[in-house]
Amino acid sequence: MTRREAFSWPVRVYYEDTDSGGVVYYASYLKFLERARTEWLRACGFEQTDLLRRYGVLFVVRAISVDYFKPAMLDDLLEVTVELEENGKSQMILAQNVRRGREALAQGRVRLVCVKSSSFKPFRVPVAVIGKLQKKS
Repeated sequence: MTRREAFSWPVRVYYEDTDSGGVVYYASYLKFLERARTEWLRACGFEQTDLLRRYGVLFVVRAISVDYFKPAMLDDLLEVTVELEENGKSQMILAQNVRRGREALAQGRVRLVCVKSSSFKPFRVPVAVIGKLQKKS
């Protein structure tokens, strides 16, 4: 797979995302990463409800790791990126970054598993889905 420009989604830091000192709480980054993944899927032509209705599948987080480099602060405008790094039959690994301008604030690696909604057991990613996801990463 050739490397393409990463999908990017803007996120504004709100008061609810911070501690009393205006520093983004570490768990808020997980929400930022999740929002960007959801919007990446939408940009690829898939709503979460569409995946469930048309294909009977869901993507669930199997594992996630996040490295934190610098703090984001209240009212910062961040850029959260998504890149498809690896894909297999029923899972994929995404690289995600959180930046403020040129500054790298956090970097995540997310393992998603495609599961059948009726059983929550791993299920092959539908061909039509993986084809579009590869084009957007």
